Amino acid sequence: MADAGSVAVPGGAAPGAGALLEVDHTHGETRPWKIRIVKHPERSVSGHFRAAKKVAKKILEELSAAGAEAPYGPGPWEMHHGGSLWVMTGSGWRMYRARVGIEWSMQFCADPAKIDRLRQEAADLVAAFPFTLPALDALGYKRARDLLSRPVTDADSVEAWTDSLFNACVPMSNPHHSGVLPKAAGEHHYRSWGLSGSESVQPRAPNGLGRAGPRRSRPRGGDTHPVRGPGPGGQFPHDLAKWVRPEATGRP
Repeated sequence: MADAGSVAVPGGAAPGAGALLEVDHTHGETRPWKIRIVKHPERSVSGHFRAAKKVAKKILEELSAAGAEAPYGPGPWEMHHGGSLWVMTGSGWRMYRARVGIEWSMQFCADPAKIDRLRQEAADLVAAFPFTLPALDALGYKRARDLLSRPVTDADSVEAWTDSLFNACVPMSNPHHSGVLPKAAGEHHYRSWGLSGSESVQPRAPNGLGRAGPRRSRPRGGDTHPVRGPGPGGQFPHDLAKWVRPEATGRP
């Protein structure tokens, strides 16, 4: 007999064996939600964000020219501050998701030390894809090297990271970015619950950063697990090179 809350599989087939799962019931809530926003200056578009959006659009143009699918489908796109980790692989551009994204208004209450951990993890990921920085140089985003190497220590460096290519450029259509059901499952309303295109539900981490590991955008083709998130024992891998397949990085 199945445990309470499990999903019945007709014929006793093991989950994942191609059997059709039989949905027994649904579960939901009707409680509205609110978040508290700290007092902050009127929103404006920083030079950091302008530069990030400019290079992100060039990356998306290259993906389109190569016949590759954008991470969250076709445009027109809005750039979501959702932890966009763009890398150049041996076969073209790919976007991963950081363990947490920093919304523009959240930078004003962000802990620089925790944002710096996101920077370090992004730097580890980019180091596993050695084509990335030269490719960004060629597209005119030369500040990438400084962003990845300079520690985040104060409000100015938090702003630079928040509005950078490595946080602020998850390309989403307007419905996918901020839409609500039944028309769309916007990232801002349903994130991490399998409705926004995210790969999976991630558990909360005990370290205060939110997610247990990096989450990737929707996989393309048969490529489903270039980075699996936390390593053995729940620890996030600091050397991401050993967690990425060599053929994905362009390395021998």
